[in-house]
Amino acid sequence: MTKTKKKIKWKRYLPLYLMMLPGAAYLVINNYIPMGGLILAFKRFNYSLGIMESPWAGLGNFTYLFTGKDAFLMMRNTLSYNFVFIVLGTILAITVAILLNEVGNMKARKTYQTLILVPYLISIVIVSYIVYAFLSQDSGFVNNTLLKGMGKKSISWYTSPQYWPFILCLVYLWKSFGYHSIIYYATIIGIDSSYYEAATVDGATKWKQVWYITLPSLKPTIITLTLLSIGRIFYSDFGLFYQVPMNSGPLLNATSTIDTYVYRALLTLNDVGRSSAAGFLQSILGFIVVFSANLLVNKINKENALF
Repeated sequence: MTKTKKKIKWKRYLPLYLMMLPGAAYLVINNYIPMGGLILAFKRFNYSLGIMESPWAGLGNFTYLFTGKDAFLMMRNTLSYNFVFIVLGTILAITVAILLNEVGNMKARKTYQTLILVPYLISIVIVSYIVYAFLSQDSGFVNNTLLKGMGKKSISWYTSPQYWPFILCLVYLWKSFGYHSIIYYATIIGIDSSYYEAATVDGATKWKQVWYITLPSLKPTIITLTLLSIGRIFYSDFGLFYQVPMNSGPLLNATSTIDTYVYRALLTLNDVGRSSAAGFLQSILGFIVVFSANLLVNKINKENALF
């Protein structure tokens, strides 16, 4: 009788197992099998000897990330940019989601949803050329239209690092806010409308409804997305920091992050061991930061913690 029930359950859930199979296969092939390559982080890799026969390096591959002359610069840039991205990105995404919810016309709302999501879907290579069309010294829109119209001299944007923290933040926010806004908007439309109706009857203004109903209801989503972002605080968007500034040498002080630094080191030295060590260290540090942040959230409010 038990075997018969198991067979029936197996047949009932077979379509679900088949649907799960491609995703599971991708997860194993893309995420778990490559984990065996972590051994490279502790070896002086030699192509002629192969992975297993290459000599061990111990923790030597990790030291250059802390002892090099650019170590402080790339760490500072990576953490600073990510902190600004998380704070400003969250504020902008929530603001747009709330404004989107206030649009009464359904067709207009769907149009706005599509428009704000388009930048997220554009390739970073195309974005880099869009930025170049604005900032090119000879033919850029900013120099030849805006600055020229105000009677000011043109600026060599790609040799002036002082402007790029603002440019990179602006490009990131423009490209990413749409995706996060849609997530927050999906949470907002799930809030019970009776809360707003009761608040309206009590004479609450729109601002008070947002402050006392919308934002508290968004808190679990904000915490979850923030924790996920914190998990990648030691990573950087490679395309944003490498493609958009066109890998310009004079801008390295403002655009050099861990990912771009390792990429340039790999091109110059062809050192696979050091590149693996950097990726492994980023993952470990990210895990520690997420675990610590989640522990803090768990102490404040267990319901909002990830685990």
